[in-house]
Amino acid sequence: MPNIKLVLEYDGTSYHGWQRQVNTATVQGIIEDKIRMITKSKVNLIGSGRTDAGVHAVGQVANFRTTARLGPNAWQRALNSLLPADIAVKGAEEVSEKFHARFSARGKVYRYRILNRPLRSVLDRLTVWHIPYRLNIKAMKQAAGSLIGRHDFTAFQGSRGEAKTGRCNLKKIKIQRSVIIVEADRFLQHMVRNLVGTLVEVGQGKRTAKEVKEILQSRDRRLAGPTAPPQGLCLVEVKY
Repeated sequence: MPNIKLVLEYDGTSYHGWQRQVNTATVQGIIEDKIRMITKSKVNLIGSGRTDAGVHAVGQVANFRTTARLGPNAWQRALNSLLPADIAVKGAEEVSEKFHARFSARGKVYRYRILNRPLRSVLDRLTVWHIPYRLNIKAMKQAAGSLIGRHDFTAFQGSRGEAKTGRCNLKKIKIQRSVIIVEADRFLQHMVRNLVGTLVEVGQGKRTAKEVKEILQSRDRRLAGPTAPPQGLCLVEVKY
């Protein structure tokens, strides 16, 4: 049975996250509905991971198995003709039967956008976190340095996180005034948003770089900063 891999882009504003839910619009649910329209049969679309409500993607990866006799290009054209304007298939290919969008992944890259200026933006309001006061980027970079490497990131996990282990290998945190790029082999629930919320408090002068290291070592979510709003977060790439 052919195994079809999709690379997806979506604006998460109107969706309650990636994972299908009953009577709620989700990205996975919408795409599965369109595949079902084409194949006339139920399919299980496997995503590389969940994105929360309001979170975007330019490089989400998913796969599904089907008996439908369509080539990858035909799948891309057919789905894009049916999907709403805020979801698109950027690429499609037939892959090995062993490929699994989630379990075959070796890492992910996320981007978080901050609009750091006094005036809010109308056109970018759904894709940035507007912070009107000046941030100390140098201090944020210093704090981020203590997070690089393989650590237990339980202190930055969401309250509903169900991961069996909090250990992740954080390979990169690149901080500019308007963008934070984070790459790791895996991420805990809300981990990027909690990291960003904590680093922003460093930029505000509410915390020091030393405190961030202490928070990491504590494994206590209560000591970390707030969860950054979802609209600034975007899944950029899944690495295999």
